[in-house]
Amino acid sequence: MPSIIASMNSKQRKTLEAIFSKPTLATIVFSDIERLLIACGATLTEREGSRIKFGADTHEWHAHRPHPGKEAKKYQIEGVREFLERIGVKP
Repeated sequence: MPSIIASMNSKQRKTLEAIFSKPTLATIVFSDIERLLIACGATLTEREGSRIKFGADTHEWHAHRPHPGKEAKKYQIEGVREFLERIGVKP
């Protein structure tokens, strides 16, 4: 989806590249992931406590916002990578 990537700002593009980098990074700030997914057209649904859900088309990604830290865990990065691939977004 080049049009989505073209509409992203440079920070969102860097976050997208970091999500797809191997080995999986554990230094990506979770709020940057949220902003990236919203820029990709996903809708954010707040759930109970720190739970959130992103939806795009028929695909969903469920997560817990990290606390007390702000970085996403490796398994969360891998989950968001799979979600982005399912909705057709790759760097």
